[in-house]
Amino acid sequence: MSDYYKTEAEKLIQQHGDVPPPWVYSPRSHPYSIEWRMGAGEDYLGKFAWFHQTHLTNKEQSINYFKKYPPQPRWVGWTCDVIFGLEPWEEDEFDYAPYIEELSRLGFKDVYDYEKDLNDPKWLKYKHSS
Repeated sequence: MSDYYKTEAEKLIQQHGDVPPPWVYSPRSHPYSIEWRMGAGEDYLGKFAWFHQTHLTNKEQSINYFKKYPPQPRWVGWTCDVIFGLEPWEEDEFDYAPYIEELSRLGFKDVYDYEKDLNDPKWLKYKHSS
């Protein structure tokens, strides 16, 4: 990762103690929004990626981090990707069910609302939001 992301992530760490997840940065955002593929959102994910690679280096650290910042239901899949090191885009069909079950066993709330929130039509009205 570039020195830019390191420098910018360290500023966030000084301010917040870590780099908050995307739903803290942009609370009304959807994980599939264009917001995360260009501009400020893409830049923020770069900062988070640096933080993840350097501070959340194992499953236990990731779980503790996300207990501090519980994911909104629509972000549960993304949270699973980070905690369990998943790359669902590498498979034709991917099932989050066993990972969502594990999050539930770990005490995460509202994880079974993932699909409902992810597919809620209300997200169509937001081009991007903060």
